[in-house]
Order: sequence, then structure tokens, then C-alpha cells
Amino acid sequence: MSRDIMPARCYCASMMEQPTAMHVARIRSSHTGKDGQRREYESTLLRRTYRAGDKVRHETLANMSKMPPAVVDAVEAALRGEVLVPAGEAAVTIARAAPHGHVAAAWVMARKLGLPGLLGPACPQRDIALGLILSRVVHPGSKLSTLGWWHDTTLGPDLGIEHATTDEAYAAMDWLQARQDSIEKKLARRHLAPDANPGRIAMFDLSSSWLEGRHCPLGARGYSRDGKKGKLQIEYGLLTDPEGRPVAIRVLDGNTGDPAAFTEIAGVVKNTFGLKRMVMVGDRGMITSARIGALRELDEDYAWITALRAPAIKKLMADDGPLQLSLFDEQDLAEITSPDFPGERLIACRNPALADERARKREALLAATEKLLAPVAARAAAGKLAGAAEIGKKAGEVIGKYKMAKHFELAITDTSLAFERKQEQIAEEARLDGIYVIRTPLPEAELDAAGTVTAYKNLKHVERDFRHIKADDLDLRPVYHRLDKRVRGHVLICMLAAYLTWHLRQAWAPLTYTDEEPPAQDNPVRPSERSASAEAKARRQHDEHGRPYLSYQGLLDHLGTLTRNELRFAGTPAAVPVLAEPTTRQKQAFDLIGAAIPLTLGKQ
Repeated sequence: MSRDIMPARCYCASMMEQPTAMHVARIRSSHTGKDGQRREYESTLLRRTYRAGDKVRHETLANMSKMPPAVVDAVEAALRGEVLVPAGEAAVTIARAAPHGHVAAAWVMARKLGLPGLLGPACPQRDIALGLILSRVVHPGSKLSTLGWWHDTTLGPDLGIEHATTDEAYAAMDWLQARQDSIEKKLARRHLAPDANPGRIAMFDLSSSWLEGRHCPLGARGYSRDGKKGKLQIEYGLLTDPEGRPVAIRVLDGNTGDPAAFTEIAGVVKNTFGLKRMVMVGDRGMITSARIGALRELDEDYAWITALRAPAIKKLMADDGPLQLSLFDEQDLAEITSPDFPGERLIACRNPALADERARKREALLAATEKLLAPVAARAAAGKLAGAAEIGKKAGEVIGKYKMAKHFELAITDTSLAFERKQEQIAEEARLDGIYVIRTPLPEAELDAAGTVTAYKNLKHVERDFRHIKADDLDLRPVYHRLDKRVRGHVLICMLAAYLTWHLRQAWAPLTYTDEEPPAQDNPVRPSERSASAEAKARRQHDEHGRPYLSYQGLLDHLGTLTRNELRFAGTPAAVPVLAEPTTRQKQAFDLIGAAIPLTLGKQ
């Protein structure tokens, strides 16, 4: 190309004097031949325009008609002042594209909730601890995998933690765990104090997760709620406000029972958080009569809401006791009293839907047990299984599989096995189907019967939090740490991530299948109902603009597709950060948490 335009170099001096006067001229002409055909021609000339006296003159510097069109276009662009890029090179390159939207949303919500300040004073350990919490919300994984993941997103570079080592991460966990009481005390003041929680209600429940390894001091064999037989486990109790916001968590030995866990958390609420006249809500296996006595010794102003166990309910129904089925002829809820519970209100409830479900399940388990016993009886009758001991052993192996042995009468001889249902016992148990009794010392003027039942049933919020912490969102289990302080730090990180997740789920309800406005229930005994808008979401699966509703995790994944790109322009060494064009749904997600999409995540 340079050889083609070489003759033009003789005009270099004048070109430099008036560069803006040069231009590419395209001159069209036509010619009609002897054959009558009209032909069009275009000449492409490089010209200089100048003024001679009162006239404008054009000087042709080069004839470019034979040059390729691309070369002509390049010359014309250069004369207009555009920067040209060598062939084969892009004008703009993307030096790096990192996922940004999901970590930005978690960071915005954390800042809105004041989480950085809640953790403690600004320091490197706090930055890493905050990074661990945000990562648990967005991309739960082991500490080692999380440290590697920080390089792949904007979270690590923006918080200045992308080069954090494993030892520094563990040091941050230890720093955070040492501040647990201070952090939880602030959360308790925010969500359990009278201004925020006029009913002074705190809910508590216990769960467990298994350990990988055998050397953690907290590990023990106990009742595994995860069905992991043969594994050591830890127990942890979660304290929340009435709406299910996580406030505090305590890690306990793996063989700790519910009552002992309740005693510990009650002491924390009173002595560590300094809260008075609280109403502790726990399930029937947790707040036992012995625990109630301990709670009264701790503080006479503390009250409780719990439920009676089946033997106590059966006792109330026996011998024309205060609890009779006739109470539920016209209503599902009735208050009764009993001398066995002095100073307490007993609120008896019967849920017909629950009664039908328990009856159906019992019949199915009875039939399944009979199906297992029938082959054993057939083998004994055929002589293939002989001896009362052998027949009894085989029957014992199958009759307890569905925990229905109490409802069968077995007759075993050396040559036979016969079994039949204990119909009277089954009928007696069926009388309790769908019936539960709430107990509390709170006077009706302070909390009526319906409110008391609702408070107890709100334990479902704690169970939902456990699902989010253990499986759905935060993947707490299994636990790989060996030192007890690391286990406590790991569980604390998951609890704080659950606190953040709770608020994100609430804010993003319009974009997900979450019921935004669950209807108030006139009868708290009946099963909860969804609002008409939630039913419409489930039915249509798309909003009014045709966009599909997403799950919470699906929305996080979609936000993760919003990248921050490092752009490098030709001829410049520096990279410029630019966000990808967000989708309408990504914009809406940030609108719902009350913030614009930030280009960078700043330290607090």
C-alpha cells in the first residue's frame, strides 16, 4: 500500500500545513457508447483544497481509483482524525471479564444492613471475614475453594483479599468467632428488643450436621437429623425473631439433647444479651417441665410457649378429663385448664387435615408391615423356616422397620407365625390424630389463644432457616474442621450468611415464586394458604412481560452473568472497567434492594 501512494509524498510539507484541507473526492461520470449502452464510472481522488484570492481551488494529489476500497476507506477515516488499528488487531480488547452481579448484590445488601460495622472495626481480618460471609451466600464451598474462587470474581480484588492465604482465612475465622457475643448482642438489640419486637417473642430450635473426620472435640454420636448413621456430628441451636431472622447460634456437642440446648440459649438471652421478660418458643421435646423449672429459676419474668407430648395429651383425655373430642364439634380451638399445669393456659387444637393425613399414613405403614410379615409366615407354614427362635428372629427383623410393632400381636410357634392388628390400641391412638395442645403462662390479655397458636406454629420459620443453612442456600454440611473454635467460626459464618440471605429473599420476592403477601389467617389451626398472587405466579410461571419467574438460587445465577469487563483500547496500556449491559431483570433486582448497580465494591 505504501508503494501505491509513494508519489503523494512530494506534497508532505503542504499536507502538514493544512491537514484539514485534504479529503477524498469521489467523482461520478457516465459515458454512452456507440452500442447505446450507458456506463457509470467513479474516480477516487486524494485532493487538497485551498483558496487562491477569492476562488477555492482543488489540487489532485493522487489518483486512488485503482486502490482497493478498504484502503480508500482507511485513508478517508485517517483524514477525519480517527485512530486506525493495524490489520489483525482489534480497536478494543477485553482484558478480563469477571462475574460481578451476584457478589455486588450481596455486598450492597450487606452494606445496607450495616454488616461490616456489625462484624467489628476495619482491619484485614474483617475484610476476609466479610468475604467469607458473602461467598457463602453466593458460592458456598470449602475455605480452600473459596479462596480460589475469589480470583474468578470481582469480590476478591475489590475487597483486597484475592491474595489471602489459607492461614489468613483461618485467622479471620478465629477473629470473627472471638467477636460472636458482641455481634449477636447487636443483632438481638436490633430484632429482639421491645422496640422491634413488642411481643418479646424469641424462637429457638435445634438441628445437627455430620462431621468428616474423628478428631473434633465437639463431635459425638447422637440422633442424626440428616440420617447419617455412623458419623460423628455436632448440634447447633438457632435463635430467631418471630419472623425467622437469625439472631444467634450456638454449637453444642453432638449428643446434646434439646432440653439442655434450650437451657443454654435461655442463659445467653438473659445474661449475654441482657433482655428481660422474654417469651421463649420451642417445640414439645425442648421445653419440658424440667426446663420450665430451670427457666423460672433463671428469671421469673421469662415465659414460654410450647406444646404437650402425646402421653400428657392422652392423660388429659382419659377418664372424662378436660380434653374431649366434643370440644371440637363446632370449632378447631378451645382453651382448657388442668391441675397438672397450675398457672398455665392450655390451648387445645384439632387440625382435620392433619388428622386425615396421620390416619392415611398409619394405615399405609400398617399395610406395609403386614406385607413384610406375610412371607415370613408363609415360609414357616411351608417348613422352610422352623423353630420359634428362628421364626421370631426373622419376624423381629421386619416388624420394626416401619415402627409399627406396637400395633401388632404376634403368635409364634416352632412351625408357624400368626399376626393381627391391635385394633383397640390403634383406635386409641387415632383419637389423638390432629390434636395438639399449646401450653403457656402468658395471660390472655397479653396474648390471646389465636396469637399463642400462631406464635408456636411460627417455629416453621426456624425450620425454614435450617433448610436454607444446611442445604438450599448455604451448604453448612458436612463440617470438615477439626478444632472446635473453627467449627464454631464456620457455623457463625453460615448464620450471618443466613441473616443476609433472609433479607435478600424478602427483597426479591416479586421476582421469584415467593408469596409476597401471605394472607392473614382467621383460624391459625388450619393449614396456611397462599395468596391469590402467589397462586397466579405458580400457574402462569411468567410475569406480565413474559419473563419467567425464577427461584432464589436461579436469580443469583442470573445475576452472576452480569460481568465487569476490563477494556483495553488500542495504543493505550491501561484497562478501563466497564459493566456489561444489564438485563431488565438484573436492573430490577438491584432496584428492589434500593441501589444502583455498583461498578466496584468498596471497603467499609
